[in-house]
Amino acid sequence: MMHNLIALWFTWVRDWGYAGVVAAMAAESSIIPLPSEVVIPPAAYWASQGKLSLTGVILAGTAGSYLGATVMYWVSRWLGRPLILRYGKYVMISPEKLIQAETFLARFHTGGVFFARLLPVVRHLIGIPAGIVRTPFGVYSAVTILGSGLWCTVLALFGQEVLGAEPNLINDPNAMVHALKAKLLTIVIGIVVLAAAYVAVMFMTRKKS
Repeated sequence: MMHNLIALWFTWVRDWGYAGVVAAMAAESSIIPLPSEVVIPPAAYWASQGKLSLTGVILAGTAGSYLGATVMYWVSRWLGRPLILRYGKYVMISPEKLIQAETFLARFHTGGVFFARLLPVVRHLIGIPAGIVRTPFGVYSAVTILGSGLWCTVLALFGQEVLGAEPNLINDPNAMVHALKAKLLTIVIGIVVLAAAYVAVMFMTRKKS
């Protein structure tokens, strides 16, 4: 089933161009478990083939991410935590995942929204606790756009590198995702280190205060 879904999302990007990138990344930033690795890298590869613009792919990906993240924020802000805890299981949001996202936001605060856009698992869930605790929407929007733009840029560049070296992966979405994740591991580790440094600085600042 998951293979069929990945193939479907992959087809969206191939056939719909920028609109497909926006739609798929909006879904990725909501409750739908769509891996961004199967959206941006193929689009970047087709950009390298002259079918799309790399800048356009990054902008479309960022716009889609912001759209999905905005929907999650306002839905969570209107519904509140009790309803999400009660009904979240029907849309694949378990209490454990929600608590993980809330803990992440509590530790990192506004910077947490930025870092969350660069990390697996919490990336598509961070809008929920941000909406529940009523993070100022202007601040939320700014850090979401910055984080999403950076992540889309990283994926686009890695997509060109990986698919440029192994163009046969364009016909095997599952293998492509695994290859990209292996390449991106170093980037994710670096992001985690930066996030940890951010937490340490905030902790020391609070302690001095």
